[in-house]
Amino acid sequence: MKNTIIFQKYYFIKLICKNAFDAKLLTLLAFVFIACDGFVDVDLPNSQLAASEVFEEKSTANAAMTQVYAKMRDGGLFTGYATGLSNLLGNYTDELAFYGTAQEGTVNFYNNVVLPSNSSVKSIWNSSYNQIYGANAVLEGVTASQKLPDSDRKQLMGEALFTRALIHFYLTGIYGSIPYVSTTEYQTNRSISKESSGRIYLHCIDDLKRARGLLSESYSAPDRTRPNRSAARALLARVYLYTQQWAESSNEASAVLNNTGLYTYENNLSKTFLKGSQATIWQFSANTAIGNTLEAQTFIFSSGPPAITALSPFFLSSFQNGDLRRTLWITSVTNGITSWHYPSKYKNKGTGTSTEFSIILRLSEIYLVRAEARAHAGDLIGSKEDINKIRHSAGLADTPAVSQNEILNALLQERRHELFTEFGHRFFDLKRFGSLDTVLFPVKPQWQTFKSVLPLPESELILNSNLNPQNTGY
Repeated sequence: MKNTIIFQKYYFIKLICKNAFDAKLLTLLAFVFIACDGFVDVDLPNSQLAASEVFEEKSTANAAMTQVYAKMRDGGLFTGYATGLSNLLGNYTDELAFYGTAQEGTVNFYNNVVLPSNSSVKSIWNSSYNQIYGANAVLEGVTASQKLPDSDRKQLMGEALFTRALIHFYLTGIYGSIPYVSTTEYQTNRSISKESSGRIYLHCIDDLKRARGLLSESYSAPDRTRPNRSAARALLARVYLYTQQWAESSNEASAVLNNTGLYTYENNLSKTFLKGSQATIWQFSANTAIGNTLEAQTFIFSSGPPAITALSPFFLSSFQNGDLRRTLWITSVTNGITSWHYPSKYKNKGTGTSTEFSIILRLSEIYLVRAEARAHAGDLIGSKEDINKIRHSAGLADTPAVSQNEILNALLQERRHELFTEFGHRFFDLKRFGSLDTVLFPVKPQWQTFKSVLPLPESELILNSNLNPQNTGY
């Protein structure tokens, strides 16, 4: 963990200053973190602005938070590059098939032979805790601010808490027991211990409940690129689902779905992933003013065989006849002999005009979250109504499922077809349903039960003995 934490202040300075155009802004941000106790032993020169001043102005405080989002978009768990979960966990399960070379980092995920020395395991860990550090720095900075207007302080605190919960939620989903880092204090973090997934989820719930009370219901940025109260509710609904708090999950989901002043369900699947969709709850902006998504760059190919990956035959054969998601969200490429298919939820690979942003949270998932919570709580009619909402937009008739077990199985299939290649939903769903072994043993020759979690990075275990023991099987 020392390797992760000790340099994070330098890295956070870099990620903020990367897009800082104003000289004063750059000076403020460059010194905000190196001035903290425990990282430097000398005072700043008198000519330098105090570190705390970064969070005394709305522009610089917002710059700190928005650059955390930029870092999340460009690396770690949520990036649309091949190093992110959408590609890696798609290959790890049964969504994607690998076509690249042995040098590609994806191959070990596809073959289910991910080792503690794997570079992606280390990169995801380090990137994520760097981003958590950034969120904590913002949270501490705005909390201590003397001049920041109260409305801005609350918004930024809420965003930082939301971000911290989101990253920890995904980390525990892939690694199991992990540290929950809630401070920038180096001496605390250098020897921090792991906590169980159950404890991590409780921390996430606490953070999200605080965020829900702090965030504005309206969006503080155009294009829904900054989370609002509904984003916190949507994620809270998901965490409650994972902790089997069915009523709480359903209530949070309903609060989002009933917010018709902000959200409109998109029945036209061709418009679902456009950046102006009213079904989007939260999304990343593009990395340039005229750019589009990194997912399109990763998944789209124009000739075969694919350079890295394509949709797997197992996934392609799972669609019901007439499912518009198969028609509109999947594209075929052929060389006249063989055909390959790629996910085309995002269709704009080029630049010039931004038409698509990477969507992190959207209404369809929240309907499916509520459907699952309702099914477990015994509200089978309500659960089917939510499932059918998704099916109808896909051009399908009502689900024939009747019993609770049938409805839950139908729900797992709907999630498979609605959320494919979106941040590893398939992996987390199979894990939550207890179906990883049942589904993957027949199609993944090297699958083993203990691989329901990835190994902890061996370099971090060496630096911080409190992270031991290594996950079973590794």
